[in-house]
Amino acid sequence: MTADTPAASAPPPSGPADSGPADPGATPALPGPTAGNGAGNAAGNGNAAGNGSAAGNGDAVRIEGPWTHRDVAANGARFHIAECGDGPLVLLLHGFPQFWWTWRHQLTALADAGFRAVAMDLRGVGGSDRTPRGYDPANLALDVTGVIRSLGEPDAALVGHDLGGYLAWTAAVMRPKLVRRLAVSAMPHPRRWRSAMLTDPRQSTAGSHIWGFQRPWLPERQLVAEDAALVGRLIRDWSGPRLPDDEAVDTYRRAMSIPSTAHCSIEPYRWMVRSLARPDGVQFYRRMKRPVRVPTLHLHGSLDPVLRTRSAAGSGEYVEAPYRWRLFDGLGHFPHEEDPVAFTNELVNWLKDPEPDR
Repeated sequence: MTADTPAASAPPPSGPADSGPADPGATPALPGPTAGNGAGNAAGNGNAAGNGSAAGNGDAVRIEGPWTHRDVAANGARFHIAECGDGPLVLLLHGFPQFWWTWRHQLTALADAGFRAVAMDLRGVGGSDRTPRGYDPANLALDVTGVIRSLGEPDAALVGHDLGGYLAWTAAVMRPKLVRRLAVSAMPHPRRWRSAMLTDPRQSTAGSHIWGFQRPWLPERQLVAEDAALVGRLIRDWSGPRLPDDEAVDTYRRAMSIPSTAHCSIEPYRWMVRSLARPDGVQFYRRMKRPVRVPTLHLHGSLDPVLRTRSAAGSGEYVEAPYRWRLFDGLGHFPHEEDPVAFTNELVNWLKDPEPDR
């Protein structure tokens, strides 16, 4: 395992989404939403997560471009994907509070570079099904590997940001034969994330929104209030100096306003905290001790206010394969959008590099 810094600076699906009480200790106030409950509760706009999808909100999700939209079935649900190009599969996983469209720059660039680029909406988000359960990371990772199989591919290079990165780490451990390479942005390895959140007061404060999500009802309501204005504030606050334009922010606000999206978006974070001392969580983190054995690219913005560089940088200890660390100087939590050219060049060059340990 090698680390490289540039000069510039679970068990099988655990079933139901978390619904038990949470008491993570002191809970710093969320800058906007400060609450949440389990799977049975209604979303802030009065809609509980059900077996439906966002089919009636296609204009907010199926945005036109040089890609094609379709739905695929996997792991007992239906997932919306946008795909572009032909070649080895690269599957892109979004984070919070976004959806597939966050990868619009990389979709076309990867296709031009000779890859089959596919960006999927995670369970409960965008155009994918909003199921009442299944938001634990083990099950969400099986969604990802199920989509790989449904696309008829033997494996994929996984590229994940934020929560999508957490799931990419998980999938690489749970289904290693289906993951050819792993690229993660703005997310430590799950065990590193847990350790940082519990032992580093500065990281705990930086991730205060996750503690806030453990309280009932309010996060959903605040996420969708005033046409999801909080989504725009979070994206701008978490970005570096290169702020997103109003059109991009409005796109994410519309997607979050789709009924049940806010509730489903928060559910994974509830599990991540509430399970820490429960048998299912202990078993999951024990399982994540298994090393990642595929070439791994770890990307991070030096100004990320949500996940500290120190929290992410120790993840290489969980990789027993070529590991490359890249720190983007002057970028925040969304490097793939803040500087899509630099991010995409780094990703494409690494994907094509026959010696990724350099």
